Amino acid sequence: MRLIVLACAALLALPLSALEVSDADALAAGRKLWQNECGGTVSGLTSWNAGENFPSLGIGHFIWYPKGTNGPFEESFPQLVRFLVARGVAVPAWLREAQGCPWPNRAEFQNDLSGPRVTELRNLLASTVAEQARFAAQRLQAALPKMLAAVPAAEQATVQRRFERVAAARGGIYPLLDYVNFKGEGVKESERYAGRGWGLLQVLAAMRDTPNPRADFAAAADAVLTERVKNAPPERNEGRWLAGWKKRVATYAGS
Repeated sequence: MRLIVLACAALLALPLSALEVSDADALAAGRKLWQNECGGTVSGLTSWNAGENFPSLGIGHFIWYPKGTNGPFEESFPQLVRFLVARGVAVPAWLREAQGCPWPNRAEFQNDLSGPRVTELRNLLASTVAEQARFAAQRLQAALPKMLAAVPAAEQATVQRRFERVAAARGGIYPLLDYVNFKGEGVKESERYAGRGWGLLQVLAAMRDTPNPRADFAAAADAVLTERVKNAPPERNEGRWLAGWKKRVATYAGS
């Protein structure tokens, strides 16, 4: 208990200034997120990848588990629905009231791609890109305190400094926002292979503090994802995705 109190005290002692993300910056980063996750297409807003037990929805491919199903990755689509409702968006009643994803598996989802519910869902997501971008930015704004709470007190200042350096760089909101939606904050114990995570926290920890924080972040993200593939269970065959992941994080370096 004493150690917990001391750790909390150290966290509170840090100057945790709130990260301000403008609507313009959120939308610009959100459009890049849409391009990265869905190829910028409307059809890509509603997908269910082979081998996964959940659909990936919206510009950030937000996860939605079917009722009675869970997994190691953080579910985020129900939070997006609540966010849209709170913003006054007209969300269909079946979606507001859903207790988990109504399609129990990929086959049923694929069979319903032209059906009324998937069509309605796709139309909603296509018309709320700005709201989804703000939702993604809200997650980024909440990421820093989560990460600081997950590391020893001696490492907190370094994590915060690197986060703020990237955010302050020109266009720096994009790599942070994209990566935290792509691979999470890195604080969940379930998101580990061989005890090693691959989220934003792990990327910040791997940075080398070069004069170019965006290029530094991109190189660290590449290394972290390469390690993830190396540590992944062989049956997941994650090597098939690595080239695409590397291409994506290379864009974080900027021009």
